[in-house]
Amino acid sequence: MNARVFSILRELLAFDHAITSEYLAQTLDVTSRTIRDDIKILDHTLQNHGAKIKSIRGIGFQLTISDDKKFRHFLNQILTNKSSEQALPNSPDERITYLIKRFLLAEDHLKLDHLCDEMHISKSTIQNDLRSVKDLLSKYDLSLQQKPNYGLKLSGNEVKMRYAMSEHIFDRSEPVSKAVWKKQLSQITNIDMQSLEDVWSVIIKEIKDNQISLSDIAINNLFIHIIIAYQRIKDGHYVSIINQDLKEIKKQKEHQVALRIIASTEKILAINFPPEEVAYISIHLLGTKMVKQTNLTETDLENILEKQTQILTTKILDLIEARMKLNIRNDQELLIGLGLHLKPAINRYRYGMNVRNPMLKDIKLNYPLAFEAAVIAGMVLENEINVLIDENEIGYIALHIGAAIERNKLKTEPKRCYIVCASGLGSAHLIKYKLQSVFGSRIHVAGTTEYYKLAQIPFEDIDFIVSSVPISESLKIPVIVVNTILSSQDIAKIETHLKKRSTRLVDFIKKEFVFLNKAFTTKEATLNFLVEQIQTKMDLPDHYLDLIYEREEVAPTAYGNLIAIPHPITAQAKETFLSICTLQKPIDWAGKRAQFICLLNVEKDGHQDLEIMYKGLIRIVEDPNIVQQLIQTKNYRDFVKILLALEA
Repeated sequence: MNARVFSILRELLAFDHAITSEYLAQTLDVTSRTIRDDIKILDHTLQNHGAKIKSIRGIGFQLTISDDKKFRHFLNQILTNKSSEQALPNSPDERITYLIKRFLLAEDHLKLDHLCDEMHISKSTIQNDLRSVKDLLSKYDLSLQQKPNYGLKLSGNEVKMRYAMSEHIFDRSEPVSKAVWKKQLSQITNIDMQSLEDVWSVIIKEIKDNQISLSDIAINNLFIHIIIAYQRIKDGHYVSIINQDLKEIKKQKEHQVALRIIASTEKILAINFPPEEVAYISIHLLGTKMVKQTNLTETDLENILEKQTQILTTKILDLIEARMKLNIRNDQELLIGLGLHLKPAINRYRYGMNVRNPMLKDIKLNYPLAFEAAVIAGMVLENEINVLIDENEIGYIALHIGAAIERNKLKTEPKRCYIVCASGLGSAHLIKYKLQSVFGSRIHVAGTTEYYKLAQIPFEDIDFIVSSVPISESLKIPVIVVNTILSSQDIAKIETHLKKRSTRLVDFIKKEFVFLNKAFTTKEATLNFLVEQIQTKMDLPDHYLDLIYEREEVAPTAYGNLIAIPHPITAQAKETFLSICTLQKPIDWAGKRAQFICLLNVEKDGHQDLEIMYKGLIRIVEDPNIVQQLIQTKNYRDFVKILLALEA
């Protein structure tokens, strides 16, 4: 069975009713004819395994299962074939995933002893893993029922069982079904599924025909906006979002595309959309292109967004800048992109549409700083409009912020240096012009001075000093001693400094705050201990622990691979450092297992080192072998040696 046919089976499993070939074609980015050919192949295969695909004229295709035991055996075979070359699960996360698949596909009861032998683990280990398995399955209203002498078997509604299969048995890197939120939209608006599919098809067709480049999130947001706008218009609520005539936008091809989308949608849904909706959809289609390819001023850009959304977006960016100093407050692409995302996202929540984010784990791993900024955005949304945002939505917001952080890196200013020379300004200028010719825009020479005027240098505005005379004074910034006539060795010395990482992960670790091989059995006991230890040596706010739990409520800080990185929701410490605790046995941390706990203490108003720290921690998260080495370490010296080797 090829990957596309495998994906079709997953989509059919996710629905408890028929779906069209057009929907499948759009999801898998192939033609409807290809889908129909693949369904013939899939149907032929399934008929020998207790299932078939029913074709309903004018409605679509539906999976029907006549022999549940035979069908599960078939899925089990597929799973076994796909994973036959993979090693047995080692980490807790891998074991939990493995067990969920085993229970979903089991034709009968499973004995713990047999599972222990199968996975080469102890009974106590599997009993710990089962707690997490039960928590995950409960989200689908599924439970594990025990029968004496027989073992455990999964129990629950068959439709929910199949949906759980579609989520956990198939590779999540494959195209993700839009079934959940389309079904929710249908319930909210009473629009039949076929009409929803037709509107979706119109959007996709116009975008493809006109070669408009939009992300999946942007397309989803546009679709959700149109459908919810239909419901609000029906209820007598009309939008009033445009504060100007937007001549520049009307010149763009996207405006004509918006007109066609609305015209087709009006026929499908039998309703008239007001002219403001055409402008709003034009803005969605333009997205951040408006920043680069139109002549709109900053005021114009802000006026494009509905006033409430504009104010909300500005408040979010202001608070992120105040708390984290990321230098992205004035990024126009972020202002527009985040504003366009927020309107439909808020509507989703107001209508009870919680959408899973399949990229969440990757976003938390690859953009941890952006994710923390998005947590702040979630706080603003909760305070301003009383909408509680979960970590799936926080992940989507983090994508916009992460892109702005990366854009800001491209505009990184050159390193600023001062030249100190003992033999007069003439030789200082000689060094200056040589530096400019060799390093170009990478170095900005802020000034030159004699040695005796050293105290007059504005050290707070300078990254380093280049001096032709040794400086014995202890300065706050590095000093690179060179010859008056710069040699190749001098140039190499400065080059090394420019490339050098100013700080490393170990620079944030203090010996007095590293606690190894502790016997704590709960998250609460571990956090209480770590905070108490810090308070014995430095001042912390009385509510520091409360702030840590407040952050956990927004989105748990367990990253998988036995690591949790808790921290207060706002920076409160006098300096930035890590408090680390390794445990003798893993503990439960919001459904995940944690044995390496790293409490992140951030200096109030000082976030400049956060990205370096996060990058170091994520390197640990991504390497199970390093985690195991650190957990098994019994002394501080060996612990640091492992971290230094990681950064070498």
